[in-house]
Amino acid sequence: MQPFHELTDTEREELASALASVTKSPYEDYPSFSRSVADLVDRGDIPVSFTEAVAGIRAEREAGLSDAHVLRNCPIDPVVPALDHDDPLADKYAKKKTFVGEALLELFGQLAGTPLLAYDTRFNGDFFTDVVAINRYSGKQTGFSDGELVFHNDRTAHPVRADFITLVGMRCPEGDFIYTGFVEGRSLLNHLTAEEQELLRKPYFITPFDVFSRDNNQSLTVSEAHPILEREHSIRYLDTHTRVAPDSPPEAKDALIALKNALVRADKKRHRIVTGDLFSFANQDGLHSRDKVEVNDPERARSRWLLKTYAFRNEANAEQHADRWIDGVRGRVGD
Repeated sequence: MQPFHELTDTEREELASALASVTKSPYEDYPSFSRSVADLVDRGDIPVSFTEAVAGIRAEREAGLSDAHVLRNCPIDPVVPALDHDDPLADKYAKKKTFVGEALLELFGQLAGTPLLAYDTRFNGDFFTDVVAINRYSGKQTGFSDGELVFHNDRTAHPVRADFITLVGMRCPEGDFIYTGFVEGRSLLNHLTAEEQELLRKPYFITPFDVFSRDNNQSLTVSEAHPILEREHSIRYLDTHTRVAPDSPPEAKDALIALKNALVRADKKRHRIVTGDLFSFANQDGLHSRDKVEVNDPERARSRWLLKTYAFRNEANAEQHADRWIDGVRGRVGD
């Protein structure tokens, strides 16, 4: 993918200086951290080119032109620590003393009008999480593995799923080529008949919970029966895992096979996140994947670190789903 906008070095340094002034820890006091970022906007401390770029992304989303965008040459923290692969979260808490990457993601969410979402039972309720290899998940189908990922939504089996995911490249080794694939839901519809779409909109399907969710809550096994297609072109699907629910009509299996075929045929976007890229894409109105195209040093590739946020589409969605207030900030939900 071509970047929607690339900051000049001067713009990046100006934005870095503004974001570095936010010293509140998002992991200890997210509401104060969020307000500090909002204060930067209110004071006019954010480069106009950045605010205009995010406004352009917001306009394209609303017009249905694109659900995936890249901002390049964004500021990140001056020191990006190497994280321990046994417990990277605890290691991040101990080592990461500045929050430029987190402030960048918070700023993007505020300007895009997409309130951030966190889960009480994951990562201590943090709004900023890490896509990084964790040793115990090596080879498993989770974002915390060191392997590839099939096309999916994040948290497919869960009742509350983010509308958007945004990633910032904190450490992306130059010698290894790992791509994020993205296919828009509207593109999938182009390869499905009206009858197939109607079947896929029925609650004829189930999806197992991911291994990370099961580790946090052993009562989670498989989702309730759910449709795969929702709303206009939203999709709820984990390739190779979502299957036909018991007692569903035989034609549901044919519709599922048709979806798999559509996924092969549909137009796709692929982006290799480099350090300093901000990549934002729809989680429910599309599917994404991880493709290891060329890995020349597997151990170096395991050091790849993306900082990540989940977000609601708008404030109304946040109000609909969030189940508690945190010092006036809406955004945490139960698992």
